[in-house]
Amino acid sequence: MKFQVHTKDTAPETSRATLEATAKKYGFVPNLYGVLAGSPAAVQAYAGINKALEQSALSPVEQQVVTLVVSTTNDCAYCVGAHSTVAQMVHMPEDILSALREQRQLPDRKLNALKTLVMSVLLHRGWVPDEDLEFFTAAGYGQQHLLDVLTIVALKTLSNYTNHIAHTPLDPQFAAQAWKAKGATGG
Repeated sequence: MKFQVHTKDTAPETSRATLEATAKKYGFVPNLYGVLAGSPAAVQAYAGINKALEQSALSPVEQQVVTLVVSTTNDCAYCVGAHSTVAQMVHMPEDILSALREQRQLPDRKLNALKTLVMSVLLHRGWVPDEDLEFFTAAGYGQQHLLDVLTIVALKTLSNYTNHIAHTPLDPQFAAQAWKAKGATGG
């Protein structure tokens, strides 16, 4: 199956407003949005969740921790490149970004607790052991933080899997943060 990276001109009519809003917000339409535009439901869902995350209890750096943990775990080169760029834009410390990209323990205790929780969510498919929840809570996180983590996991699952199937090309704007997926197959 061959996926088209739609533009505002080639997208289905009901996807165009989302692509226009995305271009206005970011200054361009990322290729992921162009692929998702093939389904108005998919592109609107992705954009809608991103908009909702503006109300997240997680800081912008914490949100990028979650996106990068999910994306490295899922071997999504596109999302790791894109979110590494965003992480720099929100002033994530370079040692944290490097550790996330290399899937190492984080040097910051609180962010490492967040990373541990995200890994547990993924590994246990949501059946997070009590000790992992207690570790997360002891680091200062609460129920809203956990629900926001799950929201980002859902968002990144949509984008990671879309990118795997569509072989979404990395945008030039993210090329400086290109990342090689360990489990990538054909392109």
